[in-house]
Amino acid sequence: MTDILITAPMPDVERGLAARFTLHRLWQAPDRDALLAEVGPRIAGLAVSSSGGRLGEDLLAHLPALQIAASFGVGYDHVDIEAVTARRLVVTNTPGVLTEEVADLTLGLLLATLRQIPAAERHLRAGLWGKQAFPLSPSLRGRRVGILGLGDIGLAVARRLEAFGVAVAYHTRHRRDVPYAYHDSPVALAQAVDVLIVLTPGGDATRHLVGAAVLTALGPDGVLINVARGSVVDTEALIEALRTGTILSAGLDVVEGEPRVPQALLDLPQVVLLPHIGSASVVTRAAMSALVVDNLVSWFDTGKPVTPIAETRAFL
Repeated sequence: MTDILITAPMPDVERGLAARFTLHRLWQAPDRDALLAEVGPRIAGLAVSSSGGRLGEDLLAHLPALQIAASFGVGYDHVDIEAVTARRLVVTNTPGVLTEEVADLTLGLLLATLRQIPAAERHLRAGLWGKQAFPLSPSLRGRRVGILGLGDIGLAVARRLEAFGVAVAYHTRHRRDVPYAYHDSPVALAQAVDVLIVLTPGGDATRHLVGAAVLTALGPDGVLINVARGSVVDTEALIEALRTGTILSAGLDVVEGEPRVPQALLDLPQVVLLPHIGSASVVTRAAMSALVVDNLVSWFDTGKPVTPIAETRAFL
C-alpha cells in the first residue's frame, strides 16, 4: 500500500486513511531522523497541520518521492510555498467546511468583547452580583464594522452583521462585487470604522499588517477582533495601543507565537482571549478531517485532489 506520513495527531484523519494506506506517525517516533531515513524514500503522501510544525525544505529533503501534502485547515502559513512549488508538489487545504463555524465564533467573540461577557461572568462567580454593580458595557449599536480580508469567511461574517443592522465595510487585495463600502488600504478601512475584524490569510505577505498605524486609525472607541492568524497583528503595537487607550478593546482567537500568550495581554482586562477555537466544533473538525482524507484518496485514485491551494494548481 502507498506510504503516508502524518506529522501531528489527527485521529479522524488517521482512521480515515488506515484501511487504504500504510501510515507513519512522525510525532510517535523515538528518533525522528531515524524514521525519516528509513521510510522517507517511500513516502508518497503527507498529512500535515500547523501543530506539526512547518512544512519546509528540512522535511521535504527526506521525502524524494512525495507527490502531495494534504493540510488540515483553511490557512496554510505553516507551508513553505517557495519550497513546495520548487518541487512542483501539490498541496491541499480544507476550505468551505469551516466557513460558517468560524463566522459564528467571530460574532460571538465580537459580542463577548463589546458586552464584556467574560468579565460579567467572572463578576458573578466572584459573588459580587447584588453587592457591586457591574459596569455598563459598550454596545454594537450604531457601530461601523470593517472586515480586513473578504474571502468566504469574511462574506459569511458580513451576512451575519447585516442581521445586526450595522454598517459593513471591507478591504481586500481585489475589490469584490458586494454591497459593502470598499477602502483601498487597511489604514483607510480602520479610519472609516470603529470595529476591525481581521480575516486575512497568514504568512509573510500579511505579517504585522495590523500595526501601530492601523490601530491609531481605528481610534479610542475602536475594537479589534482577530480570528485569522496571530502574525497578522503586531502584538507589541497592540499591547501599547490597549495600554494607552489608543483603542478601546480587543478580542483575539489567535496570538502571535501561540500557544504562548504574552503576560502583558493576559494582564489587560479589556482583552478577551480564546485558544484558537474558531473551527473547533465536533461537526467542523470531522468535516475537515474527511476532506484531508478525500484529498489524499482522490489524488492516488484519479490524480486529481479535491481542494488544491491556488499556488500549486498549475502542477495538476
